[in-house]
Amino acid sequence: MKENMKQAIAISHVDFEGLGTLRASLEERGFEIRQVDGPTADWNALAQAPADLVVILGGPLGVADEAAYPFLSKELAFIKRCLADKIPLIGICLGAQLIATSLGASVAPMGAKEIGFGPIELTQAGTASALAALTATPVLHWHGDAFDIPPGASNLAQTAIGKHQAFALGKHVLGLQFHLEVDARFIERWLVGNAGELAQAGIDPKTLRADAQRYGEELATMAQIVFDTWLDTAGL
Repeated sequence: MKENMKQAIAISHVDFEGLGTLRASLEERGFEIRQVDGPTADWNALAQAPADLVVILGGPLGVADEAAYPFLSKELAFIKRCLADKIPLIGICLGAQLIATSLGASVAPMGAKEIGFGPIELTQAGTASALAALTATPVLHWHGDAFDIPPGASNLAQTAIGKHQAFALGKHVLGLQFHLEVDARFIERWLVGNAGELAQAGIDPKTLRADAQRYGEELATMAQIVFDTWLDTAGL
């Protein structure tokens, strides 16, 4: 650990769902990033680690899978400790669902998969938030569960399929159901890692591949604006 560097903990659940374009924003701000593999983490030690920011990334699990994947209980306890200590948190997809659960909100199946690139519609609160730049840029959706908005939090975005796509709690918590962080240059890792789910859902990977090429550069630009704006708001 380098002295006086800001510390960020990034918790992943599968290798191909990493920090993506968020990494550049953090490195430009002088963060030292600690990568943590959620399924094998030492959660007791992690709770003692210094952190100015915690990022909870996505994965194929659901918050209802605690019995099958017991580490999720430890991860939820860690998130609750971060919330109690007012450590800034960003949650993406599963990460946002875990944060929502920790804040007392429900997470449940949508009844349909939302997979692919598409725009979001900002709420009134969303237009005044860090997401304000996302007025027309398609983002990557990849989920079948969705969160309710936690008590005291603001609903920032929606789509035709999902009415809760992002939330903010104060200046220190941001939850995103969609994958703003995806680096389109590495979309092939996502397609291979989720090959079974795509086949089951009847989605042609060629479509996702083409859309990643079409929207990737614009999405990366907008993502940096959003993340930088939120980090500024959080005082980071």
